Amino acid sequence: MKSNFELMAAYNQSMNQRLFESASVLSLSELEKDRGAFFRSIMGTLNHILVGDTIWLKRFADHKTGFNSLEYVRNLPSPNALDETLYSTFGPLQEARSKMDNAFLNFTSEITESDLSGILEYKNTKGLHFAKNFGQILQHVVNHQTHHRGQVTTLLTQVGVDVGVTDLLLSIPDAKV
Repeated sequence: MKSNFELMAAYNQSMNQRLFESASVLSLSELEKDRGAFFRSIMGTLNHILVGDTIWLKRFADHKTGFNSLEYVRNLPSPNALDETLYSTFGPLQEARSKMDNAFLNFTSEITESDLSGILEYKNTKGLHFAKNFGQILQHVVNHQTHHRGQVTTLLTQVGVDVGVTDLLLSIPDAKV
């Protein structure tokens, strides 16, 4: 499982870089325009992805293992809402995304198979306590990122911006036969 999460973290980083490069051709007003998406706009959805990553990686940072790779995340303020605008301008959002992706990549290098089969205890945003399988929660985080990046890709396509091929398949190394 560890190698799978390392692959997904690298894919996540690559796709986020491509997404932000693609979105950078639009003006801030185009990025903020309400396009009827769940988080309204491209900026709203990009902020939401970062909010979700911040919330979840802070929960992993609180794990008894004390992952050193999540020190950056540990020091971030906790978002107050899933639709919170962490960054209202594109450049700082892109920089924060890059730092989060680096932290996530380093985190997946640091985790062990034992961590993945263990339990993550956390409180949700309403203060309710949960204990769930660590690896399955990490899979949720990866899935959440991919889901909302797909929404942003659709929004960009609707305004004529081509993000290119986004298939995970291209990130999977060729096997030696």
